[in-house]
Amino acid sequence: MILLQAADTDSIEGVRTSLQRAVQLEFATLPPYLYAWYTAGDNGPATSRIKAIIHEEMIHMMLACNILNSLGRVPDITGNVPTYPHTLPYSIGSHDGREFCVNLLAFSGAAIDQALTIEQPEDPLHIEDQPALDLAEQQTTYQTIGQFYGAVQQALPDDPAFTGRNQIDDSTAFAGELFAVTSRSEAVRAIDHIVSQGEGTEQGTEDSPLDFEGEVSHYYRFEEIRRNQVLVKDPKVAVGYSWGGPLGVDFARAVRAIDDPAPKDFSGNPQALELQDDCDRRFTEMVTELQRAVSGEPDRLGNAVRNMFELTQAAHAAIACPIDASGVVAGPAFRYRPELLTRGGN
Repeated sequence: MILLQAADTDSIEGVRTSLQRAVQLEFATLPPYLYAWYTAGDNGPATSRIKAIIHEEMIHMMLACNILNSLGRVPDITGNVPTYPHTLPYSIGSHDGREFCVNLLAFSGAAIDQALTIEQPEDPLHIEDQPALDLAEQQTTYQTIGQFYGAVQQALPDDPAFTGRNQIDDSTAFAGELFAVTSRSEAVRAIDHIVSQGEGTEQGTEDSPLDFEGEVSHYYRFEEIRRNQVLVKDPKVAVGYSWGGPLGVDFARAVRAIDDPAPKDFSGNPQALELQDDCDRRFTEMVTELQRAVSGEPDRLGNAVRNMFELTQAAHAAIACPIDASGVVAGPAFRYRPELLTRGGN
C-alpha cells in the first residue's frame, strides 16, 4: 500500500499545499502507466484497461487543479515534474525510513504490482481467498491516497473561499467528465469522483469494487490484469463479486523494452537517441500546455491532449527501435526538457 504524509488541514494555506501535493501525485502516476500501456504488446484486454485508467488519471489531475485554482493558488506542474526512477514528491509512499521508488517498467507482473501498490485502498475487498491486509505498519502521520483526499475534503472551506478562477470544464476535452469547481459542494463532488474511480465506492454499509459510474475501479482493474481473471458479479458470495474466467493476459506477448530508459546511454545508437529526444520533446510540449491550461488559458487543454497523442506516436516509434542484438528496444523516458522546444508562438 502506498502511504503519504498526512494532509495538512489546519488552515486554508495547508489545504492549498495538500491540494498541490494531490496534483503532483496524480501527475506522477501518468508516466509509469503510460509506459506499461505502450509496451503491453498483443494484450488487448490489458491495454484497454490501462488506457481507460490513464484517461481517468488525467481527469483527476485536472479536477484537483480546479479545486486548487478556485481556492486561490495556481497549480505548479512544470516545476514539479518527477524523473524516473525516482522517489515521489513529498515522500509519497515512503515511511519508517524506507523510500518508495517508482520505476518506468515495461508491461510485466512487476509493472502491475507497482500500480497495485499505488492504487491500493486501505481495506481492499477480500474476494475469494485473498489474504487479509496487514495494517500494522500504519502510523497516524501517514495516509493512503483515499484517506489523504478524505482529510482534505473534510477541511474544505465554505463557499466564499472558492473564487472560481482559472476553471477548466469539458468544453475543450473530456466531454461529460470534467467540470468547474466554484463551491464547496462541487469540490466535494470532485474528490468523491477521484477516490471512487481509484479505489471503488461504499454502497450503503458495504464496500464495492465499482466506481460511482458502475465501472471497475483502478485497483481492481489492475488486479484483473495481475490475476488474469475477470471480476464478475456473484450474488452467492458475501462480497457480491468473485474472480471469473480468464481475461486473456499473457506477459510473454509484451514488448521487450528496457526498464527506466532515462539513465541509459544511447550515444552509441544515433537512431535511438533521436527517438528519445523526440519523446522528451512531445512530453515537454504536453506538460507545458497543461501548465498554461491551469494558469488561465483553458483552451490549452485541447493542445495538451493532442500532445499526448503525439507522444504516443513517438513512443511507439521508440519501442520499435532495437538497442542491441537481442532485440530489446528503447522506450520513452518522460523527461521534462524545455530546451528542446524550439518552435515559436506557442
